[in-house]
Amino acid sequence: MSTPLTRRSVTAAAAGLALAAALPVRAQQRVIRIVVPFGTGAVQDTVARAFNNELGVALNASAIVENRAGAGGTVGAAIVAKAPPDGNTLVLAAASHHIAGFLYSKLPYDPLKDFVGVANLGNAGYVLAVAADLDVANTADFIKLVKANPGKYNYASAGNGSATHLAMASFLAKAGLQMTHIPTKSTGEAVNEVLAGRVQAVISSSIGVIGFQNDARMKLLASTGQTRSPFLPALPTVAESGLPGYAFDSWIGLLAPAGTPKAEVDRLNAATNKVLADPAIQERFKRLGVEPRSQSAEEFQKLLRADWDAMGAVVKASGAKVD
Repeated sequence: MSTPLTRRSVTAAAAGLALAAALPVRAQQRVIRIVVPFGTGAVQDTVARAFNNELGVALNASAIVENRAGAGGTVGAAIVAKAPPDGNTLVLAAASHHIAGFLYSKLPYDPLKDFVGVANLGNAGYVLAVAADLDVANTADFIKLVKANPGKYNYASAGNGSATHLAMASFLAKAGLQMTHIPTKSTGEAVNEVLAGRVQAVISSSIGVIGFQNDARMKLLASTGQTRSPFLPALPTVAESGLPGYAFDSWIGLLAPAGTPKAEVDRLNAATNKVLADPAIQERFKRLGVEPRSQSAEEFQKLLRADWDAMGAVVKASGAKVD
């Protein structure tokens, strides 16, 4: 049985509606997904979590980190490539993003054409590290030992198609060496394999090994950049300590799906560069072994095109392939 309406109830309902109409409408806060195509603890993951909250504040939004690991970073990249081009879904990518385009025979996206550069976050260096029981003191010793024992030693990486895989594959190709590749799920796992003595070598991002400089289980032999790492200045480069002409490092940046309006890309770029200008954020990045770098979206896009060509040449020279 329905309750009969009375004049009092009608008056109360009308008053409630009037009050609701008078209250300001709170817009739902925008949510920006930063997809990290590797697991927790990977370089991209730690970098994303070092600035996502501040980026959200700068954009008056909620910037969340979402790990979508798998297949050398291609699972997460594919999700972003197919996302609406509205600036709400980004991928935090690095050199492995372009490497995948040359390593994998089939990808559900084009690493260059299906994305647009939003913001360059910085440059990440890499380090050649070996197990402590390996009787070598520098890169030249390492090359000599491995060359004398083809196929005897193993190296670990963050997975097939990862930058750590390609960095070592190109090193071996340039030095004329043979080692067995042991892919793992992350840089941390790859480094742990060396620390445990199950694998003899790894080329890791700086963040993966910087905490083990004085660890008795591992030797850091050389950094892989064209110049010495500002985070490990006493460490020689691979080129100066045994393999002239070798160099490998990586950009880290935010990419959006192709077709994202320029105004939205520029807005995201400005907010990111504002965050990168914060000394506290710069210090966080440096602790992670990343040199912060601010660029316009156009400058970053030029870097991406150049890196695409460079990574193609590196993969070809290494002979690496993932089916």
